[in-house]
Amino acid sequence: MSDGIDVILDLWDLNEGDDMYAFMERMVVDKSVTHVLVFCDSEYASRADARKAGVGTESQIISREIYPKVQQSKFIPIACEFSEEGEPFLPTFFKSRIFIDFSSPEAANDNWEQLIRVLYGKPAHQKPALGKAPTYLSASASAPASPAVSKFAALKQALIHNKPGIKHYREDFLDACYSFADALRIRARPDVEITGEKVLEDCGKLKLVRDHVVDWVLFESEIGYSNEFSEALIKFLERLLELKSRPQEVNSWNDAWYEAHRLFVYETFLYVVAALIKTDSSHVLHLILTSHYLLPETEAHTGDPFLKFDAFYGHSDTLQILAPEGKKLHAPAAELIKRQSDRTDLPFLTVMEAELLILMMAFLSQDARWYPQTLHYSGRSAAFPFFLKASRHRDFKKLAQVTGFDSADKLREAVKSGHERLGVERWTNFWLTDRSFWAHMNMDMLDTIN
Repeated sequence: MSDGIDVILDLWDLNEGDDMYAFMERMVVDKSVTHVLVFCDSEYASRADARKAGVGTESQIISREIYPKVQQSKFIPIACEFSEEGEPFLPTFFKSRIFIDFSSPEAANDNWEQLIRVLYGKPAHQKPALGKAPTYLSASASAPASPAVSKFAALKQALIHNKPGIKHYREDFLDACYSFADALRIRARPDVEITGEKVLEDCGKLKLVRDHVVDWVLFESEIGYSNEFSEALIKFLERLLELKSRPQEVNSWNDAWYEAHRLFVYETFLYVVAALIKTDSSHVLHLILTSHYLLPETEAHTGDPFLKFDAFYGHSDTLQILAPEGKKLHAPAAELIKRQSDRTDLPFLTVMEAELLILMMAFLSQDARWYPQTLHYSGRSAAFPFFLKASRHRDFKKLAQVTGFDSADKLREAVKSGHERLGVERWTNFWLTDRSFWAHMNMDMLDTIN
């Protein structure tokens, strides 16, 4: 009653002279009585099954309603006693019904909310709204089904329950992601010329893998930093570089064959950085943006076999087909990424913010280069939260951990030097935006608020 539920109880609703059996019958058939709570212990169960006295009459009335109806949620058994075997004492007609445990004061306290929710019709777990069919179902039939979906579900459960062998669950998932993308690499001369339409089609298929990887990075980085996760991420990123070039067994090829995979690797890297920014994974960001990645054998022809994060960069020539008629895109790859930015948890603004951070790291590095293609869409007034928040000292510390610069003044000095080293003043295609990128990075205000 104190929780707002009107209760009919014989103690206050059955008076002298009233018909006890009519009262019982009314509780069963009266439509205004939405639920009947039946408190069951060993004695009640025994008398109900034996049809003894008032309990027997009551049970006859209830069972007439229950037995013919498969779905009957009006009657709720409240288990007040359990046998030594751990089974609740319930009448036969209640044996298969879902009960609520009130067998001790502690159990009643724990399950009170469950009872109240049932009576109000507000369950704790509600069936979600029916969504749209996954986009990959409408993709070309030539696209192989992705086994990574079930592998990721198994990995999530292993992480949630801290199962032994998490490393193997993770490897199974990442292997499935890699295999899906690798299966789309051309290994024999195609029957037709690789055009922008074909690259666009393959990029659409590979987006599924992008989302698998991002889901993993978001989930595991939100759990908390671990060396095992960061090392697995570095190792997987290094494997992605293999997808950018020809398979080892291919001796005759055209670079256009692997353009879709180069764009996929570039896009996926941007999303990984965006996901790590979202989860405040500064340590992992520093690691992936300062590591050296071993190039695949088909790429490491001469010189240093390692590259920094700029190894993930990709551009497109064939995707000028995305340009409006009579126009030319400054960065067709960025137009593709913008069109494929359908994640609500990581909208296109976060992808641009990720590329801005990568550009900052390129300014700070002496041996990496980067041209920020998606920032063609940023505009002069774009505000990027990660950099704006870094005005506050506590948030600047996150940026400092990523960059390795504890001093905002030294960071400003290094970024200025990076502008000159990369020749930003010659990037004339950025005439519509702030081509120094200084304002976008909030450089003047970094670490100015305690």
